[in-house]
Amino acid sequence: MKEFWDDRYSQDEFAYGAEPNEYIKEKLPLLKPGKVLFPAEGEGRNSVYAAQLGWEVCAFDFSAVGKKKADALAASKGVSINYQVKGFLEEEYEANEFDAICLTFVHFHPDMKMQMHKRLDSYLKVGGYIIMDAFSKEHREINKVNEHAGGPPNADMMYSIEEIKSYFDNYDFIELKKELVHLQEGFGHVGEGSVIRFVGKKKFNK
Repeated sequence: MKEFWDDRYSQDEFAYGAEPNEYIKEKLPLLKPGKVLFPAEGEGRNSVYAAQLGWEVCAFDFSAVGKKKADALAASKGVSINYQVKGFLEEEYEANEFDAICLTFVHFHPDMKMQMHKRLDSYLKVGGYIIMDAFSKEHREINKVNEHAGGPPNADMMYSIEEIKSYFDNYDFIELKKELVHLQEGFGHVGEGSVIRFVGKKKFNK
């Protein structure tokens, strides 16, 4: 899998564009800048955007090729990000370290979903925010027709409203919706997509 992402990010073009995800661009400026984490950050489009807003940015991904492009993008914008080359379950942060965590099309193997959301939740302060943009289970049928829409090959890696409610039952749900959107993110997300969009505020530690 690492080889797949290294190959995808090795092209001159940014796989998902150099501009931030539209939902991140809409929601992150509404929060007071603090310390934010971007898991599976790829080529850095969202973390660099956050740094431009004044956030202290941490990010990780297992692709060294992605990190190289992210660091170059950050330098071109005159900002810095703390980007580590690590996979999930290799990353190590302090409990209650972050004011926000942003998840942009981060999809886990079904056996890891609950574990990873608990792990990421532990890094977030009480009163901190999750911003999440992910493919819904219905997107799998769209992807079968249009492979350019992107998304994982397994619907169980995608999300439902009910799943989000169960994973984040210690959060206030500021926004939680499923909708059809038009994706235009590099060459990796092009066309109609069914997404789950979620902003939550952490009420207590589990």
